[in-house]
Amino acid sequence: MCTEIEAKLKVDSHKEIKRKLAELGAEFLEEQLQTDYYFDDANTELTKGDRCLRLRRQMVGKSEKFLLTYKGAKEKNEFKKRREIEIEVGDANSAAKLLSALGYEKVLVFEKKRRIWRLGDCVVSLDELPLLGDFVEIEGSDEEGIADVQRNLGLANLPHIGESYAFLMDEKLRQLGKEERKVFFGSPGS
Repeated sequence: MCTEIEAKLKVDSHKEIKRKLAELGAEFLEEQLQTDYYFDDANTELTKGDRCLRLRRQMVGKSEKFLLTYKGAKEKNEFKKRREIEIEVGDANSAAKLLSALGYEKVLVFEKKRRIWRLGDCVVSLDELPLLGDFVEIEGSDEEGIADVQRNLGLANLPHIGESYAFLMDEKLRQLGKEERKVFFGSPGS
């Protein structure tokens, strides 16, 4: 079983964090454009159970891959900690059809720009989302390593956000009174 452990932090800008990453000798890995397709059943059982089923289109330059991910309910923890199962799929259309045949339909779609660094044993992602703004995710194998990176980046005073991007995006769309469940960079209002 794979367990994801991360700190998610809302920031005003990535500028100072990029400078700090360079100063600390972090290794820049890549820039991604992700399009996330979230699925649920007619009764929203996954969402109600704090779980998610996601098909992700991930672009790095002109290279494209698709990842199918299941995330379990969050465990009680200072950090965001949950079971995660992820597989790469070669045919995204067939994967979406399979999910539909199992009773899951697309309920939310949105883009995210992600710039990824490695700092020590942690992966630091600088995420930008339309409507939501800038975030930092620090993922590692244990809480102590994540807390060290958060402190070294000067982000120790920021509260951890336990909610998923899907939850945050859904809430934002509700606040704005938007029926459309698709949000892309350059969309009206983003």
